[in-house]
Amino acid sequence: MSTDLFQDQLDSERRRRAQEEGEEQIRAHMRDVDYTIREYPIEVLVPKYLIGAEDGTNEIFVPDYQRSFVWSVKQQSRFIESVMIGLPVPYLFVADVGSEDEELSGRLEIVDGTQRIRTLAAYLTNELQLEKLTKLDALNGTKLDDLLPSRRRRFLRTTIRLIELTEKADEEMRRDMFDRINSGGEPLNPMEVRRGVLKGTFLSFVSELANDPKLREIAPLSPSSIKRRDYDELVVRFFAYTEAYDDFKRSVIDFVDEYIASKASFDLTRDGPSMRYEWRNMLRFVADNFQHGFRKSSTNTRIPRVRFEAIAVGTALALRERPDLNVSPAEVADWAYGNEFTKLVTSDGANSRPRITARIEFVRDHLLRE
Repeated sequence: MSTDLFQDQLDSERRRRAQEEGEEQIRAHMRDVDYTIREYPIEVLVPKYLIGAEDGTNEIFVPDYQRSFVWSVKQQSRFIESVMIGLPVPYLFVADVGSEDEELSGRLEIVDGTQRIRTLAAYLTNELQLEKLTKLDALNGTKLDDLLPSRRRRFLRTTIRLIELTEKADEEMRRDMFDRINSGGEPLNPMEVRRGVLKGTFLSFVSELANDPKLREIAPLSPSSIKRRDYDELVVRFFAYTEAYDDFKRSVIDFVDEYIASKASFDLTRDGPSMRYEWRNMLRFVADNFQHGFRKSSTNTRIPRVRFEAIAVGTALALRERPDLNVSPAEVADWAYGNEFTKLVTSDGANSRPRITARIEFVRDHLLRE
């Protein structure tokens, strides 16, 4: 038998095995995905979301891994306009969630569609005033109660379709679906995706620190950034860099993801106190000694992440070496708001390993030499 013929037979056998194994995997996973399609009028759907929301007993609920309500009024208005004129809108993806508590079992967790159902709720409760509509511009500035009674009734009867995963879909499957739905385009930032895909005590701990009033005071962010969990991102980057900035390679997202994965065994009682202390000690020091906190000046309203990282991590490293560190705010101002430091946190390649090392160690070394 020639070498070419033998190779062809070998390749054919490999393809056959791959096809058979692939078919087995497809069949196995198809058995795991069991769903039904439901259709509710808006006047039925929205109360299922609103009634009991305050005490966590609402029939349709938003899980903690979902993003906050981030749609602008313009985006909300455009969605209502689409529903109003009968344009197709995406299905809501929900999952039947079992519980040992019979009062909670059978509730529907929203896997995808939180912005849409929140928008419908805002409109039905007359909190949403439409704006910047193009097709229905006569409705700009109006709320639901401003419609003719007949149009209001027709709107409330409009149905929204849901794809409902049955109770066979466990939490891992729901989070996997969340990840797949939100992996295309630009729907979520990295921290929002992490909260959807990952879970555990460490990310809950991060969220706790992200709500620190001192952080909000010296590192102000826009309301939209706050909703997109940018404070959580600052916290997790702080710990990732303080523990291993010299291990950074090329991708910040990969670096942070790997760090979070390393915290799978994080124990709040064992690990939390020391990390919480270092975080709060750093914030206190920055507030006391950096005239503008993490801002470049008193007029700046945005905090570049690279500037935050440099000051926060550099300060923490300096305090590790000298816990009783005492500096002069006036001397700190000489370099913290000077051209050399500004260049380090704004130059091209700001997230290259040399740049990260340079800006962190710049802050550390300048604090220690005072």
